[in-house]
Amino acid sequence: MGTLSYTATVSIDGFAADSDGDFQWSAPDDEVFAFHVERMGPISTEILGRKTYLLMRYWEHEPADDPWGPLEKQFAQAWRDLRKVVVSTTLTDSDLGAPHTRLVPELDLAELRRIVDEEPGEVEIFGPTTAAVAIRAGLVTDFRFFIVPKLVGGGLRALPADARLDLQLVEQRAYGDTVYVHYRARR
Repeated sequence: MGTLSYTATVSIDGFAADSDGDFQWSAPDDEVFAFHVERMGPISTEILGRKTYLLMRYWEHEPADDPWGPLEKQFAQAWRDLRKVVVSTTLTDSDLGAPHTRLVPELDLAELRRIVDEEPGEVEIFGPTTAAVAIRAGLVTDFRFFIVPKLVGGGLRALPADARLDLQLVEQRAYGDTVYVHYRARR
């Protein structure tokens, strides 16, 4: 039986993307990227929505015109090794290029519980829209945020506005101007 976690990079005012949908302001520097590689160790499965899956497909094949460095290669290998559950009503099985990837049209609470119960280790739900139902239902055990010193003024909230959480700080680190915080839900 696994546990469910949620990780997001957020602006200081709580957004994962700005009002134009841009999130380039949140790109990690080398030190933060190295920590992302390290923190993927206990993760066995990623649950992600269509947009996030299509964005992360970048890590399935090294681009010929822009070769990856050692850390990028390490991250890509870790990403490819993960089991993935893609939530989408518009993608088809033929759209999924990576092994260990399956498609579910809807992520209701029963399906989410089943995935977490069946997977070993940590299941990470990736993307604020996909994670919202799990956060509202109190199914997420661990919350990890990379807070960047930007105010974007609006956009896609990292956490649902109507969520009610009681969290305990487990870990914190500073990477230059970026602060990493890990909270665990109080039960």
